[in-house]
Amino acid sequence: MTIATRFAAALEHETAGGPAGADLLPVRLARASAATLGVDAAGLSVVDAAGTRIPLGASSTAAACAERLQFTVGEGPCWEAQTTRQPVFAVLADLQRRWSPFAELLTAQTPFRAVVAFPLREDLAGAGALDLYFTDETAVPALDVFTAVAVGELVTAALTEAAVWSDWPAERGPAWLHGPEARRRAAVLRAAGRAAMALDTDPASALSLLRAAAYAGGRTVEDVAEDLETGRLRLEDITAGPVA
Repeated sequence: MTIATRFAAALEHETAGGPAGADLLPVRLARASAATLGVDAAGLSVVDAAGTRIPLGASSTAAACAERLQFTVGEGPCWEAQTTRQPVFAVLADLQRRWSPFAELLTAQTPFRAVVAFPLREDLAGAGALDLYFTDETAVPALDVFTAVAVGELVTAALTEAAVWSDWPAERGPAWLHGPEARRRAAVLRAAGRAAMALDTDPASALSLLRAAAYAGGRTVEDVAEDLETGRLRLEDITAGPVA
């Protein structure tokens, strides 16, 4: 059975019994990728033309959390793959050496102990990446890199095809750019914008403040932004010290 056939069968299985909706296509693709490659979890993300990192979908809640943790600290294997356009292989020692804040949060909040990230071919949405997560780092050498690269190509093709055969406003982009994780990320940017206005600073500096507060409290920046939006947290609480 070819890689394409195996991936198509896994995707068909997810389409039949998994989450429905055009905006959840990346979730189905992430699950199909994990199943085809035999890894514990997978996630998809993209960096758009404005440099904004958008999480598209993940195969599990733990994989979605791992992406949010990378965004919280502003670094990690996926960021590296998207920046260098080269695959990144990182077992726990590599994570601790190269991205210690991310490794600290990852080991505390998820079962993963290794990450492999592959850049995806750039398409209409920007520079994408496929993150593969392992609970056992000794399983990394068994990953078939050729198959992983082929799966990345199949993922990109599926996203592109979905965009070509659907109608969407040019300023908004296809539906798969607006799944639940992407909407949570948009809320972070809104919160950073409001914080920037209140503090008379720029959005990048405000985002750094939210990230610092999240990291100090052992949380994700999405959690902090959500609390700001709902009023459970005030900006004064963040500027005063760590968020519990």
